[in-house]
Amino acid sequence: MSNGVRPSTPRGNVMTQTSTPTAIHTAHPAFQASERLAGHLQQLLVDLTDLHLQGKQAHWNVVGKNFRDLHLVLDEVVDAARDFSDDVAERMRAVYVTPDARAKSVAEQSSLAAFPADEVNTGDCVDLIVAALYGVAGTGRRIHDEVDEEDPTSADMIHAILERLEQLAWMIDAENRVANSSMPRSWRE
Repeated sequence: MSNGVRPSTPRGNVMTQTSTPTAIHTAHPAFQASERLAGHLQQLLVDLTDLHLQGKQAHWNVVGKNFRDLHLVLDEVVDAARDFSDDVAERMRAVYVTPDARAKSVAEQSSLAAFPADEVNTGDCVDLIVAALYGVAGTGRRIHDEVDEEDPTSADMIHAILERLEQLAWMIDAENRVANSSMPRSWRE
């Protein structure tokens, strides 16, 4: 064919086409992530992906008092974690890093404690998911300054992630708190 496109082998009734490259494309990015920045973003990506999976595990297996409210708020956690993991992965691609959130990678690299496989009572579920939220926030806070030194744009993204995850942690944690006798303590003391 004269247009550089040749038909490939048909599979079933579908005919696909592949193109033959005529020139090599070379990108000239204004910025490329260092290995350190790539590692920090990768850690945040796997922790967010694990949070998403833990949120679904909790959502499916939580039982007990206030089940419905917790069941629904867990969907907010899942949505936030999924959206933020996509943001982080796309940022990684924008700075020429290949994200890796395969199941094996998440299992090997996540800094979060494992979530139980069985049913979980609502009170325990609150504590577990809040710990996971603060775990991811801890990763964001730990890597923030080094990310900011190299790439303020990625650091801005981390700000948004921290704001939402810490808000969710506070709201969910309130379910188990006892007024004036558990954290947080009054700043007036």
